[in-house]
Amino acid sequence: MTMPRIVSIYLPRWPIQRFLVAQGNAPRSPDTIDAHYPFVLTVDAAGGPRIAAASKPAEIEGLAAGGLVADARAKVPGLQTRPAMPEADARALHRLGLWAMRYTPSVALYREADGADGLFLDVTGASHLAGGEQALLADIVKRLRHLRLGARVALADTPGAAWAFSRFHAQNGTVIAEDGDPGPALADLPLAALRLGDDLVQTLRRLGFTRIGDLIGKPRAPFAARFDAILLKRLDQAMGRREEALALIEPPPLYHRSRQLIEPVVSQAAVVHVAARLMQDLVPALVAGGVAARALQLRLFRVDGEVRTIHIGLAAATRDPAHIARLVELDLERLGETIDAGFGFETISLTATVTEKFGQRQNRLSLKEGRRDALPADAAERRAELIDALRQRLGPGSVQRLHPVARHDPAFAEEARDAADPEPALPTAWPTTDGSRQRPPLFLDQPEPLQILATSPEGLPDHVRWRGSSHRITALQGPERIAGPWWEAAPPALPDKPGKEEYGWGKMGEESPALPDSESPKSQKRNRFEDGEATRERAVLLPTPTRQDYYVAETQNGQRFWLCHDGRQNWSLRGLLA
Repeated sequence: MTMPRIVSIYLPRWPIQRFLVAQGNAPRSPDTIDAHYPFVLTVDAAGGPRIAAASKPAEIEGLAAGGLVADARAKVPGLQTRPAMPEADARALHRLGLWAMRYTPSVALYREADGADGLFLDVTGASHLAGGEQALLADIVKRLRHLRLGARVALADTPGAAWAFSRFHAQNGTVIAEDGDPGPALADLPLAALRLGDDLVQTLRRLGFTRIGDLIGKPRAPFAARFDAILLKRLDQAMGRREEALALIEPPPLYHRSRQLIEPVVSQAAVVHVAARLMQDLVPALVAGGVAARALQLRLFRVDGEVRTIHIGLAAATRDPAHIARLVELDLERLGETIDAGFGFETISLTATVTEKFGQRQNRLSLKEGRRDALPADAAERRAELIDALRQRLGPGSVQRLHPVARHDPAFAEEARDAADPEPALPTAWPTTDGSRQRPPLFLDQPEPLQILATSPEGLPDHVRWRGSSHRITALQGPERIAGPWWEAAPPALPDKPGKEEYGWGKMGEESPALPDSESPKSQKRNRFEDGEATRERAVLLPTPTRQDYYVAETQNGQRFWLCHDGRQNWSLRGLLA
């Protein structure tokens, strides 16, 4: 079994470093902080502003976090101050976590209890990609220095041990703890290296415990009885006796490959070439898992620490490197200068974010008796490749396809979805079609009113005007009556003297005024006497559902219209038939 290997990147005085880097990227102004002189970040607190973080020159002057700003000004005249910005610090640390994914996809931020000033990297089985553990840590320190960030980096079997070594042992930049029992290496470190609170550390110091080695090997029962459970928990986590789960920025992907390039690349052709090679590297893992990629994420890591991401959605699962390379090329053409390479991309990674069993893809298109005739496999693949190419060139959501919806009204029996969305687990079948129920392949977005120029003796249209042109109807088939769901209808307004013609469908449970005996149905016509009082039965008023009659009309020019009559002498055109 491979032992875990965890890298801890500790960023001393992180809020100060973050502020100075951000200031260095902005134009110089009279308010620019001079990093060579004492400088602190402040936060409002009871009793007056206090120091949230102090620069190294300020620490040399004896200033530290928690002190009153007023006392600091008295001690250091000309002290430079700025408000602390913890939200900006957190966002910048998250961006740095994305930057660190060039080494491994498993990256976590320090929690608040850990200082919120560093990163954990799970590099188990990945250090050889950088030339070994020592080369990996050296590369991390070098790249962070290029970003104007000072760091202490350590590598150990557990997050707790790595955190302790990076904070209290890696004074010269890096330290590597060998595989196995970390106890001997931890023994000489102070108790604060166990991530314990200051109060607990002070209590233990008063009892004579100053180093981690003072706790190792001692009976556990007295500590468990006297101290909070966090003491033994932190000790066990550092020693590897208790597992510590890292809150990763992103869940670790099953299918991921990355390449650190010897020289940064800036050209589109070079990025496309590397993407194809990464997909080639990914194929064996996909084959072993019996899956293919349905969505991919290409990350481009710039020399200056910025990260660019390209999302690739696929209409059908694929393992084809050439197809992926083509989609990356189309996306780069679409994005143009918005994906500026700066001084070049030095690391590129490819992750299959969505996979599916290979072969499970939509391969039916034409309608016939409610079913889709299967396309040949190569035709289905060509169609999927066309959809992918259009989406990458035009952008997400630009290509859609229709899916059936279980609604009896044909105008609402379909919905448009992104062409790359997977088929539902239990798809709704398209409705069957026969000669008696014809449906237009093209529905108008909105019904378009018709001007009736002439009608037949039965009151049906003979001659209509639509979009400024007149059309003489030579054949009319129908009607087909379609009523909306009763629960979606609104109750009709009550007349002053309702008659039976106003009573019909309505919202269940609503009552109408009593009907006059002469107009009420037989079941509601009689009077009853109960307990000496005359009562009249109440009619239940329900809303009338929307009813529409549909006709298939053929004109003298051979056009075929789907006409709608709403029952109020209004005619409209809803769709066009073939």
